[in-house]
Amino acid sequence: MNTSENSTTTLTTLDDLITALSEGDRATYNHLIHSVKLSSENFEKYISWSDECYTRNCIVDNEKFELILICWCKGHSTPIHDHDGEECWVKVITGEFKESIYKENESGGLDIVKTAISKPNQVTYMKDFMGFHSLENLSDKKSISLHLYAKPIRKCRIFDAESNTFVLKELEYDTIAS
Repeated sequence: MNTSENSTTTLTTLDDLITALSEGDRATYNHLIHSVKLSSENFEKYISWSDECYTRNCIVDNEKFELILICWCKGHSTPIHDHDGEECWVKVITGEFKESIYKENESGGLDIVKTAISKPNQVTYMKDFMGFHSLENLSDKKSISLHLYAKPIRKCRIFDAESNTFVLKELEYDTIAS
């Protein structure tokens, strides 16, 4: 870790981030994820790809937080989902992503309330009171994003467009760091 004269800490490696998250508490997570500057080289041992769907690659999963690297091919997107009450930060490492935020309307359907584009080193934040969201890789190449959850998320509700209802989905990893 590099410490500057005004005693703010600049995190420069994935290990620095993991240590700071482990030593800190939920109140520090927003600052930490915004301040860390990481390149794709930091994640080489966690990257896995699938042509069919994005992959969820666990870096850290403990009682305090969950850190996941998501690897996206061109055109991959998440279903519209919530976060089972937990906070979620998404930091773009490579690529460009569109986040769409939805609110449930009186008839149980969803209305889009906001879209935003995120580029490398930008961070988005989501918590269930804000609505539901989906992410889409807009890049015409493979892209990666780092997802921090304040407490691990084991399940979420995803919107099933066919039935126009939410269904519960148990979450799994494609790879787990050793």
